[in-house]
Amino acid sequence: MARITVEDCLGNVKNRFELVMLASRRARQLALSAEEPLVPVEKDKVTVLALREIADGLVDHDKLDILDKTREARLAGNTEGEEEALSKF
Repeated sequence: MARITVEDCLGNVKNRFELVMLASRRARQLALSAEEPLVPVEKDKVTVLALREIADGLVDHDKLDILDKTREARLAGNTEGEEEALSKF
């Protein structure tokens, strides 16, 4: 379990401030069990998982918007909205 650093993530975001906003948003999704992690868990906390996903280029603001819309559609029972949101992912 290697450490994840800010420098590992900065290639995929504009600056440190955007990194904080993106990581906190993704960590909140993971903490609420809204979505499954996109990287192996390995006993990591949700903040570390979020940073690993960002460092690997697996999430950005657009993808998180899609995941949020998918979750909202699922909660509303709208499978068409869920399929439409997932088609953009």
